[in-house]
Amino acid sequence: MKGSKFFTLVQNGASELKANKNIINDLNVFPIPDGDTGDNMFMTINSGCVQAKEAVLQSAPVGQVAEALSKGMLLGARGNSGVILSRIFAGIARGLKDVDELTVADFAHAMSCGVEEAYSSVSVPVEGTILTVLKDAVNKANLLKTDSLENYFGALLTEMDASLERTPDLLPVLKEAGVVDSGGAGLLCIFRGMDEALKGNVLSNDAESEEKGSQKPQVNLDAFTADSELLFGYCTEFLLRLQRSKVNLDTFDVQEIIDYLNAAGDSVVCFRDGSIVKVHVHTKTPGDILSHCQRWGEFLTLKIENMTLQHHETNIRNAFSKPHKAYGIVTVASGKGLVDAFKEAGADFVIEGGQTMNPSAQSFVEAFDVVSADTIFVFPNNSNIILTAQQAAELYDKSKVIVLPSKTMGAGYVAIASMDLSIKDTDAIVASANETMQGVVCGMVTRATRDTSFDGVNIHKNDSLGICHGDILCDAPNPEEAVIQLCEKIEVADHDVTLIFKGEDSPMDDAEQLVERLQKLYPRTEFIMTDGGQPIYHYIIVLC
Repeated sequence: MKGSKFFTLVQNGASELKANKNIINDLNVFPIPDGDTGDNMFMTINSGCVQAKEAVLQSAPVGQVAEALSKGMLLGARGNSGVILSRIFAGIARGLKDVDELTVADFAHAMSCGVEEAYSSVSVPVEGTILTVLKDAVNKANLLKTDSLENYFGALLTEMDASLERTPDLLPVLKEAGVVDSGGAGLLCIFRGMDEALKGNVLSNDAESEEKGSQKPQVNLDAFTADSELLFGYCTEFLLRLQRSKVNLDTFDVQEIIDYLNAAGDSVVCFRDGSIVKVHVHTKTPGDILSHCQRWGEFLTLKIENMTLQHHETNIRNAFSKPHKAYGIVTVASGKGLVDAFKEAGADFVIEGGQTMNPSAQSFVEAFDVVSADTIFVFPNNSNIILTAQQAAELYDKSKVIVLPSKTMGAGYVAIASMDLSIKDTDAIVASANETMQGVVCGMVTRATRDTSFDGVNIHKNDSLGICHGDILCDAPNPEEAVIQLCEKIEVADHDVTLIFKGEDSPMDDAEQLVERLQKLYPRTEFIMTDGGQPIYHYIIVLC
């Protein structure tokens, strides 16, 4: 199997996952709006497909396509499931290094490498998850003596499906919720899609265009006005497929195109790979370039950007870039008030994200560049973002990056506000932050997404749930009543100060009345309410 065919298999796996990602999302253990496993896994594998597209267009061998897929997934990884998926494909890429055309033996070895890499990426591997589903399937399929990829995939999928059904027996929390592991289910979707492509059943794929469209940068229209002068020309890039009707492919010399481009523009990069010519040129007349190049072939891709706009944006970034310093802090939050609170507490950069909006590893890498410090402390503020932050830290080599595993907004906020960076002792700073986070109690109130019973709490759909450190402690008919019950459960009376961050869906009048009630119930505790504007959570309660 050639590299292009292998790419088709993985891309079809991404399409199958996309078609089922909402089903995967709904396999969440807790009855709260946190089901984003399908989205995270899809965005991760789709980032790999986008990255590998050019390698495929250049007819790269299997090993290089797998490497490009892996690199794209590493940077695009989101959430724990996405990070583990990216590590699976990193292992597969390692196993396929220097492979030109894929055989069953190659693939079996690569899958074993995927298992090894996935398990090594998690500090405490938990059985009954995506890890188990992958391991069981690969171990069973690798026992099969066959030269047929179709037979190998048949054995792989049969055991993957069986292992997924066994996950509730290994993880009691799955059995209590009545679901199978969502990450394992997502992995099964991917390999089912790959199997279908192997059989010739390729799904239509608009994933790449969706990914690009969602990340399309906004153009500052004021940077080039009716009175502006085109100083820098246009950065023009394209892939040109040479046409037999226009040139003799056997005798055509790409130097003919290179000579023309050097005469018509500058910063020329031009090379031929088979019947495809890759072109990069700076010119003030891109239309002339395109018209002239059509005498040799037709375009596969086109990109033309006004370099005056690029120059303007670069100046803006430089103007607002931070001076290099010894220590920097990066954290994650969502909601204008909450973001502002983290910045006031001492964070240098706040990545927009959180529950159901897990940022990618690339987002962290870009934040590290902006902060520009010798040592960067990272507070993910969500257990599903910690692995992504750690992966980004491993990828980054311009600074020492230390991930402090804050699992809640409250733990991250109090730790950042308490940090003393003037002591210039990194180990002491880390130890102090970890100790601070251990003492923070953070409760949250959100909406129940289904009727169920969990840890003895009877839950009704659309009621408000009180949660603390992963435990559902109470169910109430409205958010304010849930806060009252939650405050009793987490023993607010034993704390001098309680911070309350109001969410975007909670009216200010209701929040102010809530604080008045709490102050009467707990007169020795000071309640400080801030409009956090965060989604998902009506209220976040932080005990200091």
